[in-house]
Amino acid sequence: MENIQELSYYGLFLATTLAATIIPFSADVVYIAFLAFGYDIFLSLIVATSGNWIGSLITYGIGRVGNIKHIEKWFRISLKRLEKQQAVVNKYRSWLALFVWLPLIGDVFAIALGFYKINFRKTAAFMLLGKFLRFSFLSVAYYFFTENMPPVL
Repeated sequence: MENIQELSYYGLFLATTLAATIIPFSADVVYIAFLAFGYDIFLSLIVATSGNWIGSLITYGIGRVGNIKHIEKWFRISLKRLEKQQAVVNKYRSWLALFVWLPLIGDVFAIALGFYKINFRKTAAFMLLGKFLRFSFLSVAYYFFTENMPPVL
């Protein structure tokens, strides 16, 4: 049973990494499902945060390379859309990385931060903080709602 659980953490890591890159699905759903199956909440938090953070770093890196053809193909983000984000990126710089976890626009932020070559260390640190806060919130919400949920029957 322990081996299956260990492999499952690798699956959580892979799923949360891919969810922050070119695969469009919700890491939140995977994470909550993982908690619902009774996996350790603290280890799950670390694994999910790490995987999702690395996925966003990959996305940032793709933006930094700046190959607009790949960005348009893999992320369906046009040069025009990136240019629209330039004012936001220039205004908030690395702080914008706190919000790369947001659905729909998070990938655009990560790509744009890389595309406009915003400081990697600060961006990576804010991405990590944002991801950690997101999964921490989900953990607390899951714990609160499952502990206080009235019995069905």
